[in-house]
Amino acid sequence: MDDIDNDVVMDEQIHPVAAASNDSSTANGFPASGISDGYLGSPNGQDVEEGEEEAIESAYAASRRSLATGCCYDDRMKLHANADFGPNPHHPEDPSRIEAIMMTFRKGGLLYSGSDADLVNVVQSSPNKYLWRIPARHATRDEITLVHEPRHYTWVESLSDKKTHELRKLSAVMDQGRDSLYVGSMTFEASLISAGGAIETCKSVVQGNVKNAIAVIRPPGHHAEADAAMGFCLFNNVPIAAKVCQTEYPELCRKILILDWDVHHGNGVQNMFYEDPNILYISIHVYQDGHFYPGKPDNPLTPDGGIENCGAGVGLGKNINIGWHDQGMGDGEYMAAFQKIVMPIANEFDPDLVIVSAGFDAAAGDELGACFVTPPCYAHMTHMLMSLAGGKVAVCLEGGYNLEAISKSALAVAQTLMGESPPKMEIPKISKEASRLLAKVQAYQAPYWECMRPGIVNIPGMQLQGSMRLHEVVRTAQRHTLSQKYGMIPLYIQRDVLFKSFENQVLVTRGIHAARNILLIVHDPPELHAQPDPLDNSVEPHNAWMTDGVQQYIDWAVGKGFGVVDINVPHHISHGDAPDSFAPRVDERAMQAQIQELMCYIWDNYLQLYDGAEKIVLMGVGNAYLGIKVLLINRDIKSRISGVVNFVNGNLRPVKSDVDQDLSSWYKNNSKVFVANDHACWADPDLVRKVGKRRFGTVIRSKMNGLTRMMTEHLPDVQDWVLERLDGEMHGDTTEDDSKTA
Repeated sequence: MDDIDNDVVMDEQIHPVAAASNDSSTANGFPASGISDGYLGSPNGQDVEEGEEEAIESAYAASRRSLATGCCYDDRMKLHANADFGPNPHHPEDPSRIEAIMMTFRKGGLLYSGSDADLVNVVQSSPNKYLWRIPARHATRDEITLVHEPRHYTWVESLSDKKTHELRKLSAVMDQGRDSLYVGSMTFEASLISAGGAIETCKSVVQGNVKNAIAVIRPPGHHAEADAAMGFCLFNNVPIAAKVCQTEYPELCRKILILDWDVHHGNGVQNMFYEDPNILYISIHVYQDGHFYPGKPDNPLTPDGGIENCGAGVGLGKNINIGWHDQGMGDGEYMAAFQKIVMPIANEFDPDLVIVSAGFDAAAGDELGACFVTPPCYAHMTHMLMSLAGGKVAVCLEGGYNLEAISKSALAVAQTLMGESPPKMEIPKISKEASRLLAKVQAYQAPYWECMRPGIVNIPGMQLQGSMRLHEVVRTAQRHTLSQKYGMIPLYIQRDVLFKSFENQVLVTRGIHAARNILLIVHDPPELHAQPDPLDNSVEPHNAWMTDGVQQYIDWAVGKGFGVVDINVPHHISHGDAPDSFAPRVDERAMQAQIQELMCYIWDNYLQLYDGAEKIVLMGVGNAYLGIKVLLINRDIKSRISGVVNFVNGNLRPVKSDVDQDLSSWYKNNSKVFVANDHACWADPDLVRKVGKRRFGTVIRSKMNGLTRMMTEHLPDVQDWVLERLDGEMHGDTTEDDSKTA
């Protein structure tokens, strides 16, 4: 690594403007504080004239752009190494991580490697061409204990006095589970320099010595708690640096944004600032419902990386977790997170300094992270952050364990900080699960941030006001109409879970037990249509409509003397609503479990007991026609069923049984399955052939799209088909009975 020391980042002490200036109030040619009273005032100390302040601010911004990008690195941080020199001494958090980054910086031309004689000319002519050295130092006990308990500092310090066998034993115990930590005789030394490097990096940016900076430091820090080391981390570098800057520069650095894009949640950072109104912590990480490292805290009262944890007390709203549902996230998801959540909130927060906890273990190629973020994406995220805080951005290394991935990603970030435009990139489509996750994050943050509120409904507020979901209002109106017109009443569902989900969703005509023929309809809720106001996107009731294609079938069936069972299957099954402003439709598996239990319950406790019912017609509408399938598969009811009619605009479902080999053939011969004209199956010849098989029933391509239009279009056909089957079967039964009597 000797070459790295020779290829140093340029020394800040020979900045060309600073060298030419004898003004002790300047550093690198600009006020040490970044903004001083003399700098903002007129040359003679008089008040600034109207319009001059904007010009001065513009000049200051230009002066910051002329500054170099800083880089902090110290070879001594490689001294932290695993004391357990077994047959496989390699550890993911390896000393070569920072060496590989610096070697990549050199190969990328970011480090000056010429002679001292030429350095002065380079500095004077192109100070932004190379990274500017920020010397690292040992953090002090007082600085570290701004966020850590004194006893934790003492514990890390004590590692220096332990024997090798003690360190190996301690590493063997701690390098597993949630602790996930190894220690060595030089761990304390390296940890002090890592924390000190973060401090000097952030201070240099705040002071205006550099326009922005990157700290290539280790061991990392964001998992370290106030009183404990964990997750490869000893001291929590970024919080230490943030508190030092707030303490030493209270006028310049009051509000700080810490953006953590490490693939793991920064539990330590979150817990240190959970009630701090002046530190906005945003973490983008894999959560996996709390199973991904660092997982659930030992204390159940301690918040984890879940999106519902938004801070506490005066810090409520200053903690934002974007916790992905799984690994495999890439450029599309991360760019969407920045555009939808990170940047709007960061702009509203308006920080004085941005610190990036820059783990690169979400980078493509990192085995631990198993995500796919590319160097161009890291460059674009960095570029967006540079629009904040007047460009005062300090990037501090956290995790990242694939040497090639971490090096290329860090290079992209450093080049962007130095002023290179982010490379052009094609942003992939975001996954549906990630899109829903971002919508939920927005809903959780909406109470605290104005920018998150558009399009978000305050569910807890709605519940406090006694509001109802519209699907409940619609069903209440349907029940009233069906009761008034046909005397239909709710069928009681004597099952705790089913009753909560389907209360008032199953209606039957009075005297159904004595009806000769029964029409059972299981259907989606009515279709809703609304025209929002073009100015504020609000929806007025008079501009909203409901279309219900089912009622015309009920009207016909009642007129023909049928008993009717009307089963409405809501898209949202509620067992006490969560505070999500947008609740997605229930997934197929959950829906099937609920509807199967419901259909079998209705058959077992009602329909099969109606002795007067000679024939039953089944009708399925929309996604709810899944109920027809599960009933036919789970109950042997063919002899009681006259026919099956389905209207489909979603998934086409096969009806087949391992127990009843004749079921598919029976379904083919006794069904009409109307499929929407724009259904995807018609666009693929292979699918057309597939849906022609008997297990899908007699599939008919409708001329119409939309359930209501389809049902209206095919009403005469269905009426004729049902009556023909009933007349034929009843006539046949009579002939058979007569022949027996004879």
